[in-house]
Amino acid sequence: MAADFATSRNIVRDALALLRDEGLVDRVPGAGTFVVSDKAVQGLDRLRGLAETFETGSDRVVNRVLLAEVVPATPIVAERLELEPATPVVALERIRYLDGAPLSLDASYLTADVGAPLLDLDLTGCDVFGLLEAELGLPLGSAAVSIEAVAADPTVAELLEVRPGSPLLFLERLTYTDSGRPIDLEYVRYRGDRFSLSGRLHRIPVTPNRGVTEPNERG
Repeated sequence: MAADFATSRNIVRDALALLRDEGLVDRVPGAGTFVVSDKAVQGLDRLRGLAETFETGSDRVVNRVLLAEVVPATPIVAERLELEPATPVVALERIRYLDGAPLSLDASYLTADVGAPLLDLDLTGCDVFGLLEAELGLPLGSAAVSIEAVAADPTVAELLEVRPGSPLLFLERLTYTDSGRPIDLEYVRYRGDRFSLSGRLHRIPVTPNRGVTEPNERG
């Protein structure tokens, strides 16, 4: 590569190190440098759990449960779930594996009446959304989502098996029932080298002198 690009070996090493930090290549000692495989893609066109997205007739998605217990709601969690501070909520923390490799670290906070029955169900092999609808008969409606880029701190990096400082997609999702009640606040950290989000955006017609007609967030 140094010869092909008429540069020094140190410059090539630095360039490969930058590509590795961006999750585009992987350097294996004694073997070489390899392009990272295609990313898993989850659409933003509808509200789906991870296993629903990648369901192919096999158990591609498996969860390792790190935490599943009732805790007092922090002020932020209580505010988002429209509860009083310190109200009991169910906290779930899971590492989610896709095809045997860690994909994301999920932290979920559910209202106690909804979350408590989940503690007796299969949290390792099932999506929370699927359990809420199939096992508890609770229809979901919509979710408010925000996404940003963050760097993996040492603790998260160890859990997701990446280098500290590696790029992650950080997703915050507040899910509502079909009646508009917030029940599930999630903070999800996806490995940037293994995952991407996609969607199709439609332009909303602008009514002259009246501005843009906005859709109902919970509808």
